Amino acid sequence: MRRLTFVILLGLICILHAPSAAMAQGTGVSFGVLQTDTSQPVDIASDNMSVNQEDGSALLTGNVLIIQGEMRLSADNVLVVRRTEGNGIERLEARGNVLLVSGEDAAEAREADYTIQSGTVVMRGNVLLTQQGNTLGAEQMTVNMTTGNATLSGRVRTTLPGSGGN
Repeated sequence: MRRLTFVILLGLICILHAPSAAMAQGTGVSFGVLQTDTSQPVDIASDNMSVNQEDGSALLTGNVLIIQGEMRLSADNVLVVRRTEGNGIERLEARGNVLLVSGEDAAEAREADYTIQSGTVVMRGNVLLTQQGNTLGAEQMTVNMTTGNATLSGRVRTTLPGSGGN
């Protein structure tokens, strides 16, 4: 927990002291549990599903919930894209009211793409990351679910607490 707070504060110090460099490169933070096993099965639930027989994709709509280990992804709609060779899922494309939860951390956005094999989630559109009561906002956040590392970019913003007096 202290490591996470240290990483957030270090990122904020970089923003405050070198705003142009920090905005160009993005701000790094930790996200979720330290490691997620991306080889674990992906459980999917939704109200409706339409399957495209030509390419094997499936469109999930209504209360979509996707679970893989400690990671939970929910959205209005998710397109499940199957691998072109072999079995399994290549990526998930979530749209509308996207919520990604890993451990105690949560992030919201308009859309997210999750590439299963690399364990990379890219969230876009008014991203709001909540960690231990602190919030960070950005236009985009890229999370490596294997390492737990995340990068926020595109007008990163937060509010720092005051000193509390004395």
